[in-house]
Amino acid sequence: MTLPLFAASEDPGYSFVNLLRQVGMPHQFEGLSNVTPAGMSPYTGTRVSDDAFHGTTCVAICYPGGVILAGDRRASSNYYISHHRINKVFSADSHSGVAIAGTLGVAVELVRLFQCQLAHYEKVEGAQISLEGKANQLGQMVKANVSDAMRGLGMVVPIFAGFDFATSAGRIFEYDITGGYCEGNEYASVGSGGIHADPVMKLGHCDVEKEQDAVELALRALLIASDSDPATAGPDTIRKIFPTVSIIDVQGYREVAENEIKDISTRLIQRFGKFELS
Repeated sequence: MTLPLFAASEDPGYSFVNLLRQVGMPHQFEGLSNVTPAGMSPYTGTRVSDDAFHGTTCVAICYPGGVILAGDRRASSNYYISHHRINKVFSADSHSGVAIAGTLGVAVELVRLFQCQLAHYEKVEGAQISLEGKANQLGQMVKANVSDAMRGLGMVVPIFAGFDFATSAGRIFEYDITGGYCEGNEYASVGSGGIHADPVMKLGHCDVEKEQDAVELALRALLIASDSDPATAGPDTIRKIFPTVSIIDVQGYREVAENEIKDISTRLIQRFGKFELS
């Protein structure tokens, strides 16, 4: 493979998006070419139908020493359950992650481009971008999609979380469809089940003292949400499908083992016996 060479005036710098513009947009990123300032709208007049896959619900919870991201596994198409095993929680780099809600195809492509952008920056600059810088980069990518989102061509609303070495703590960034983001809460949710998950986290967060407490609270919030929101899936003991949970701390990004999630979910189901699994 021959590495591309650029004149000084055309150097794309640390921006992976600008690099793609210079060398040609690969097929897997064509759908997000509008993240560049001079880019064209990628969705050529084709409206996303009600059959497009949508993902909900995801939560994030801080605890002393880190932060967790969790999401259910269901993808829905209007009132139809289209998939039972999708993943909505992704690593962004070694010490940060993204949880997604919205039009699934657009969201996954945005995450892939975000991962490439962070990796490209680290290779060019020789150091990771700050956590606020990562949050801003993601916000710009979400903002670039706002015109298409307003026309019904695919909406993405993420949660970004990571470990901040400057404060030795986990941090959570929440976004809207315009790419605006805010920070400050010790917990956050996104997706249609968020309205049901938020009160659970609000009441339970005062008891979070360690990593295990945060994992259990996230699973409890998703379980409560699944009881009221048809687009959110609860633990499925028959198919052996359980939510995904990832931990981000000083050691980095890692996923919680499925057996551990299964054990906690089983205890929660027994504790809240009124919940029936379909």
